[in-house]
Amino acid sequence: MDSSRSGYAYFGLQLIRCVLHDDALSALKQTGISSPFAGDRRFVYRCLCGLWCLVAAVFFKKDTVETDIESAINKIQPWFPHINLSKFYLVDVVRIPMQVIWLMIFQNSLDAGPRADKSQDNAKKLTQSTKPLRMLWWTKFWRLNKRKIDGFLYPEHFTDDRLDATDSALNRFSAGFKKAFYRVRWVFYGFACTLAWFCITTPFTFVEQCIFSALLCMVALWVRGFSGRAPNLLLITLSLVATSRYLWWRCSATLNWDDILGLTLGVGLLCAEAYAVLIMCLGYFQTMWPLGRTVAPLPKDSSLWPSVDVYIPTYNEPLAVVKPTVFAALGIDWPEDRINIYLLDDGRRDSFEFFASSVGVHYITRTTNEHAKAGNLNNALTKTQGEFVAIFDCDHIPTRSFLQVTMGWFLKDSNVALIQTPHHFFSPDPFERNLGNFRDSPNENELFYGLCQDGNDLWGAAFFCGSCAVLRREPLLEIGGIATETVTEDAHTALKLHRQGYGSVYLNIPQAAGLATESLSAHIGQRIRWARGMTQIFRLDNPLLGKGLSIAQRLCYANAMLHFLHALPRIVFLTAPLAFLVFQAYIIHAPAFTIAIYVLPHLVHSSVANSRMQGPYRRSYWAEMYETVLAWYILKPTLMALISPHKGQFNVTEKGGLVTKKHFDWAISKPYLVLVILNLSGLLFGAFRLLTGPTAEIDTLVLNLIWTTYNVLILGGAIAVSEEAKQIRQTHRVAFDLPGSLCSSTGKIVPCTIKDYSNGGFGVQYPEQLGFALGDEVSISLSLGRREFSFPATIINLTKGRLGVKFEGLTETQERDLIQCTFARADAWVNWNSGRSVDRPLSSLGEVIVIGFRGYKRLIQSVAPILMPMILKIEWFLEGVKWLLPRQPSIRSE
Repeated sequence: MDSSRSGYAYFGLQLIRCVLHDDALSALKQTGISSPFAGDRRFVYRCLCGLWCLVAAVFFKKDTVETDIESAINKIQPWFPHINLSKFYLVDVVRIPMQVIWLMIFQNSLDAGPRADKSQDNAKKLTQSTKPLRMLWWTKFWRLNKRKIDGFLYPEHFTDDRLDATDSALNRFSAGFKKAFYRVRWVFYGFACTLAWFCITTPFTFVEQCIFSALLCMVALWVRGFSGRAPNLLLITLSLVATSRYLWWRCSATLNWDDILGLTLGVGLLCAEAYAVLIMCLGYFQTMWPLGRTVAPLPKDSSLWPSVDVYIPTYNEPLAVVKPTVFAALGIDWPEDRINIYLLDDGRRDSFEFFASSVGVHYITRTTNEHAKAGNLNNALTKTQGEFVAIFDCDHIPTRSFLQVTMGWFLKDSNVALIQTPHHFFSPDPFERNLGNFRDSPNENELFYGLCQDGNDLWGAAFFCGSCAVLRREPLLEIGGIATETVTEDAHTALKLHRQGYGSVYLNIPQAAGLATESLSAHIGQRIRWARGMTQIFRLDNPLLGKGLSIAQRLCYANAMLHFLHALPRIVFLTAPLAFLVFQAYIIHAPAFTIAIYVLPHLVHSSVANSRMQGPYRRSYWAEMYETVLAWYILKPTLMALISPHKGQFNVTEKGGLVTKKHFDWAISKPYLVLVILNLSGLLFGAFRLLTGPTAEIDTLVLNLIWTTYNVLILGGAIAVSEEAKQIRQTHRVAFDLPGSLCSSTGKIVPCTIKDYSNGGFGVQYPEQLGFALGDEVSISLSLGRREFSFPATIINLTKGRLGVKFEGLTETQERDLIQCTFARADAWVNWNSGRSVDRPLSSLGEVIVIGFRGYKRLIQSVAPILMPMILKIEWFLEGVKWLLPRQPSIRSE
């Protein structure tokens, strides 16, 4: 790198460091926690250094630039397609900076290279990558730059002494700038708040509100098409403006003070809306800039790797569920003398103790089940000595790379006490199985593990989820072990660690996979425990109070806990329009069109913003269906936890069960049916009033009828989920292409592809010219690294070019090898969600409507066999009554 480039890059880099507060960035880098713009830090460096070089090219001497003019034009012309770079026009003084700024904000995807970690590497790479921009600006302005500024910042003047002096001066400037900023920052904050206040509270006429809302919507629809994260922030801002105006209008102009019933119900609806807005704002804060942390490398010398204890707690799960997890844990890539695997059996079963001894893992049990899973883990902590503890639920099968992916952050930052990875499920949950959309749409958990936890990680608030995690023993013992005060011991443990000043890390890389709940009743039972536990934490150890947490951590924890209080607001939303349709109570005391021009912008902007940020992890409008399914059942537990937080006990989620036949779960669906009947009654009342009532009410009636119809369709989705689909597989199959070889009974070996696998069998694609028959015995070989494993199997299904095989009589060693060749592969779950379509709000709304109609179709089909005998009996009874009734005689008069 020549002296001119070195000088410009160095001075520019120092200026950039001043602007970006280099000491703050360095501190963040040391802790492994990046700034909000850390994901694009290299891009920011490049752009700012490029701007500096543009200024340098205009004002400073450049003797060798003419030789590269043609090359520079060719390199940068694609970035400026609307500007003629071979000829200068005065308007280019405006057009070129505007294009550069536009590229910086909306086209950060141009920078797809790896990050640079060291500042000296940054200087070198930044200077090289910004050469086209420097060449452009020199090409445009070198003829205008006739004035020489001898003796001022020429490259040859950048001696070591002058560089040191410049560095010292810039550091002093940086310190002074930050000090001055801290003194006046509240002035800026106050100005911003004042501006926002006027924007939110300024009253508009009907036409003005329409124009304002239309402008906001057009900007949102235009911005959402740009790539990068900056548009997300703008969409959030627009959504907050529209929502704040709606909520201010609701509070100041829509309460019916002349009617006690309308006022009471209206305040109830307003409180539910305020709760929804609060959760929306906390969600925006939590997820506006997901950190996207990468893996920290381990030292090449494995002798420096720490010791790890692997805990697999179990209580009443069958051995068939636990075996794959233990087998996979035995294959984790880690030095044998630094890993110990413990099966923690709270069921005190002899079969488990025998299994543990036969495969070479430690077995720990206890005489009581005090504090359930938390007590089981704490008991193991007193009997083991590893520096770190990895915890897996007994159905969560870890990949062989789990520790190599996670442990690097512990060695990089000694303050990190917890590393959490996603909970991934290879079997469908009740929504996916009963609706038939497994792997086509994101499941309920993906929003939390795909986006929320990544957002928490930015603010240092990623918390423990009970499994697929590693904890440092010393901090864990410092807080008294796993928390036992609540039934969600995992989140409470993380809260205690954060209060003590310890850090956490979230790696959004699936490194284990487990079984989802098998039935809707089991799913609801699990969510009841989560809702009760998070509410208990909110009451007993409120994150908004006490010491040790940053403001951002408090908000992230508060959002996680307040989310489970959605039951009552959701029921309010499902029944609110009935107040007007049935009781003629004006809960929103305003004309229908006025309501529409305030509520529609709020709904549109929140939908657009959430679809943009949550699209890969949650389809639009599905949250309403999820909440509707759970609302009735978590209402009582959360209210009881708020009143008596010490009540409630841990319940184990059933895993590995079967659904022997398709059936409609009438017990679970009772609250949904009650709400459906209420809403259908409201529709009948509304239709009657629409036909017979005064014309002045037509607009309000139509608005409430639309709202009620939407509620009926959402409830139809809940009813659709209530019909349990048949599930008789003992082992779930995973679709995944694996290369292998197939050996026939005659000894002929051919290559094949494993299209799906389970620990009970394979689906195999093979060359069609081979002749197989049902019942033939074959052998299938799979490779793992440099080793190859063979598994004997029997053909149980045969189609053209495809056969299904079942494993029989595998030895314990072969079972272990089978799990490690399939479920425990390092790349087993990396591309699980690839190929999904992008969320589109209108398409998602259409899906929800179709599911709603499907629910009522299923309800009618389930009711028909029950009602038909009753209908026949009623018809027979009516015929009998008709036969007994007297009749008019037919007498002719003569």
